[in-house]
Amino acid sequence: MRMEMKPIGFARTDAETVPRHWTVSDVKGMLVIDESYMEGLKDIHPGQRIVVIFHFHKSPKFTPHFLVQKPPHRNRKAGVFSTCSPIRPNPIGMSVLQVVSVQKNTVYVKGLDMLNGTPILDIKPHMDVARCQSVDG
Repeated sequence: MRMEMKPIGFARTDAETVPRHWTVSDVKGMLVIDESYMEGLKDIHPGQRIVVIFHFHKSPKFTPHFLVQKPPHRNRKAGVFSTCSPIRPNPIGMSVLQVVSVQKNTVYVKGLDMLNGTPILDIKPHMDVARCQSVDG
């Protein structure tokens, strides 16, 4: 099976370095979305949290050597699927960002952990567990 994804936009920031994870980031930046998708941004509002799916475009090619890695904040090695490492079989990242403002096709955000030029694959709403209901509920 072959899958193909195309970016819907790109992250932009003046920050030269970004934290390893969005939970420890105060970095401000923007998600510049292709104008053909601009109407899809119409219900994104300041103060809202959004889930951004992106491509780790600068990560090295994954090999079996990377199945176990030592994250910089841990004292031991761990399996790649229990880490937030950008070196993954499918180099897909996810961040939960705070929306600062939306202007046309640009979403200004806080909490960025993406490098300038990072390809954005998708944006989803962040759902608080208390707000979600099961099919039965």
